[in-house]
Amino acid sequence: MTANRPRQTLDAAELGAYFALIEVGSLVRHAVEQQLRDAGDLSYVQFQLLATLGDAPGGSRRMTELADGVVISRSGLTYQVGLLERAGLLVREPAADDERGVVVSLTDSGRSVLGAVFPGHVELLRQLVFDAIGPADVEDLGRVLGVVRDHMRTVPPRSAKPRRRRRASDD
Repeated sequence: MTANRPRQTLDAAELGAYFALIEVGSLVRHAVEQQLRDAGDLSYVQFQLLATLGDAPGGSRRMTELADGVVISRSGLTYQVGLLERAGLLVREPAADDERGVVVSLTDSGRSVLGAVFPGHVELLRQLVFDAIGPADVEDLGRVLGVVRDHMRTVPPRSAKPRRRRRASDD
């Protein structure tokens, strides 16, 4: 095997880590989705959007920033934002600095829903993840996952890639 050629298999430790990662991710997501539905009638993606806006300065972000942050397609984001807007949890407005841009802002109702959902969300995460490991492990987990996330984010997000133009035959 040459140094420049990628390995074709994962060793036992890599395979074990990978399977643990995907299983933990699936278990956490399933439990979180159920809690979000029960507490706020939200999907996982809708919660991510509201929480991202709740954490943003002024409670607002551009649509492209939202799409990149929650890793969702443009069309998926448009659909979810439309649902949340109809529910009165956020509003869309043209960007002040770019006539083509759209800014999404959290409403007071959106903040209320986040306030209702967060206590149970935090408690569930404590039960599922953080109570099972010690403080040093939490720091290690955050560090390792942060390195992997940052590495994965070096690839340009979908919203930064040029859109494929539709041909007349695609219509």
